[in-house]
Amino acid sequence: MSKLMSTNYTTGSFNFATLLMRLVFGVLMINHGYQKLMHFSAIKPKFMSVFGIGQGPTLGLVVFAEVICAALVVIGLFTRFAAIPVIIVLCVALFSAHKGLIFGEGEMAALFLGGYLAILIVGPGKISVDGMTGN
Repeated sequence: MSKLMSTNYTTGSFNFATLLMRLVFGVLMINHGYQKLMHFSAIKPKFMSVFGIGQGPTLGLVVFAEVICAALVVIGLFTRFAAIPVIIVLCVALFSAHKGLIFGEGEMAALFLGGYLAILIVGPGKISVDGMTGN
């Protein structure tokens, strides 16, 4: 019981926690982006255009962030760099598409945003490609 109430942690538990966080948020984000990729032509006419670049290019960049960058986060390769495009997509989704409604329709975007911000801050941990190469 005292171990459950302790605020101490080991390096191994920290690295396992970062692995778990990368896997959960990464795989769920890949699934989210994969759905957009599979229904690209159906989603494109309804998708918002960010910075005036058009609906197709905006959707393409979102799919890139949600699939490719999330996959890099899962394996832990260029983790902090790969988290940045996902964070940008989630900020746009939360504050533009969901009108900043953290408690409501934007709740999932807010949860993902919190997870990816944590990944950006703590990094990939030792159980990752970055960790194994010493980065």
